[in-house]
Amino acid sequence: MSSLQELELLSPAKNADIGIEAISHGADAVYIGGPSFGARANAGNSLEDLERLVKYAHQYRARVYLTLNTLLKDKELEKAVELAHNAWNIGIDALIVQDMGLLMCDLPPIQLHASTQCDIRTAEKAKFLENVGFSQIVLARELELSQIKAIYDSLEKARIEFFIHGALCVSYSGQCYASQVLKNRSANRGECSQVCRLPFDVYDEEGKVLGLNEHVLSLKDNNQSANLPALIEAGVRSFKIEGRYKDAAYVKNTTAHYRRLLDQFLSRNPSFAKSSEGKIEFFFDPDVNNAFNRGGTDYFVNGRQADIACFNSPKKTGDIIGKVVKIDNFSITVRSKHEFNNGDGLTFWNDKDELSGFLVNRAEKVPDATNLWTLHTREHTGRISGLSVGMELMRNKDAAWLKKMNATTSLRKVPIKIEAKFSDDSLTVCASDKDGNVSTVSVPNNFDEAKNRENTLSQIKKSLGKLGNTIFDSDEISVEGDTIRFLPASAVNSLRRTVIEDLENKRLTSFSKLPKAQAKEPGASFAENSMLDYRGNVLNQKAREFYEKHGFKIVETALEDGHKNPQAELMRCKHCIRYSLNLCPKEARKRGEKIKPTPLKLVCGKTVLIAKFHCKPCEMTISLPNEV
Repeated sequence: MSSLQELELLSPAKNADIGIEAISHGADAVYIGGPSFGARANAGNSLEDLERLVKYAHQYRARVYLTLNTLLKDKELEKAVELAHNAWNIGIDALIVQDMGLLMCDLPPIQLHASTQCDIRTAEKAKFLENVGFSQIVLARELELSQIKAIYDSLEKARIEFFIHGALCVSYSGQCYASQVLKNRSANRGECSQVCRLPFDVYDEEGKVLGLNEHVLSLKDNNQSANLPALIEAGVRSFKIEGRYKDAAYVKNTTAHYRRLLDQFLSRNPSFAKSSEGKIEFFFDPDVNNAFNRGGTDYFVNGRQADIACFNSPKKTGDIIGKVVKIDNFSITVRSKHEFNNGDGLTFWNDKDELSGFLVNRAEKVPDATNLWTLHTREHTGRISGLSVGMELMRNKDAAWLKKMNATTSLRKVPIKIEAKFSDDSLTVCASDKDGNVSTVSVPNNFDEAKNRENTLSQIKKSLGKLGNTIFDSDEISVEGDTIRFLPASAVNSLRRTVIEDLENKRLTSFSKLPKAQAKEPGASFAENSMLDYRGNVLNQKAREFYEKHGFKIVETALEDGHKNPQAELMRCKHCIRYSLNLCPKEARKRGEKIKPTPLKLVCGKTVLIAKFHCKPCEMTISLPNEV
């Protein structure tokens, strides 16, 4: 058994085809929703599609994890367990779980991963989850390196998984009830209405306006590109990309970006290895700035940062690309050093400081002019709200890049060794991989002796090396024998196809399932206060039994059961509006000022929320007004 520490790049898959693209672009594993219960209401996949993805992934020793991470009602448990068994039967490698009620059910012997919805912020909780049978723990995104390291040091075998890229929830995952309370759509059941992306007017307790139409709860996107070595040092072993709603171009680009970064680390650190196999060739230069993003932040990994939110807009604005110099009825003249394409999407900030934009119907370089472009629009420019001469344009959709990404952009091949050997009575062709899988086929040696030994050897090697439509590649092809016989190319091709098909099958059948961790005897709870209220997310009887078995007392069930709690926190966040607005009491003291952490009122239409500030833990809570 290898003593190398394996690192896993874990990519999202909206469907099987995107999952296959993720594997092709370097993912060591993908996570995907099944027909139901996947915490994404509109991201379901059939068992047939899941099996197709599993077979493709396993060829490369990559894994497929099924998201079974919604809170479940009593009547849903039976179907969820049935799905778990079906997943096991088709080769799914692990289940990502939030609802602890499943641990009290008759699950197959499949590995369990604790979802980020489990809200894992402490070593005590991580250790508890390891003890009850979880093999991989998805930590809260808000943790700092020192906190991750403390959790890593507390675990025996469980691996740490951490989000390194994609959208950020402003609330601790699993602890956001805004959508449930305000829209009757539970984020913990895959129906988040994204209240955090709404624009709010912000008022202090005296009614003073602190901001108008500001997206004060909308965070930038997570980007840990610069922190991978530090995260590895802290104990992270699975690097997760967010985005089960994202398209293929996003997944291919982001996966390739992090594959390159991790491979650079691996090349310098021989004690680590990637957890899957295959050499990857990219036909493009990955750049996460080309894909959808709200601007990047490394969040709290290196401590609190001043600029983690995108107050102006929750949409992708794009980089500045040019300046408007003339506006006609159906065209705009732009000065730019960049090239434009038909179908580009351009944005700008209008006079109300709102993001507006338009699509380019046709882009033409102005003849005999330097850096001037005529951009033709489908609509009259008078209908493009706020457009004016002199304003800067940004590009949030690069049509040329998308066209490139919709083509074949990578090739992943597993290296193998192919040997052909002539004996007196037979010709044997053998193909083998580094895992010890060997496929052999022999035919009677009734061929004529080759008239030109070197030419025949070359032709046989060439035919054996025709692996283009397979997952394999080989730069180790040998042909041996005292007497080399002449074979028609068709005969060699037939032998190659037979031995390669057999090797593919052997790789699939020899790929071992991940071991399921054994739960330990019930022990103490992971919290000083073993009373669980709505934040415990207990929605079914099995979950109640689980927590009671481990010493908890359920004083309130999950809000998803329909009961009302006017005092409930809608969100608990590490993000702080006061800090972002330079109104933090701690920071004010450093400047010799005194500011009280009084609540702020957030208003969006008829929705009124109260932001309260808890300076000791450095957290913010969002609630309804009647809590104040």
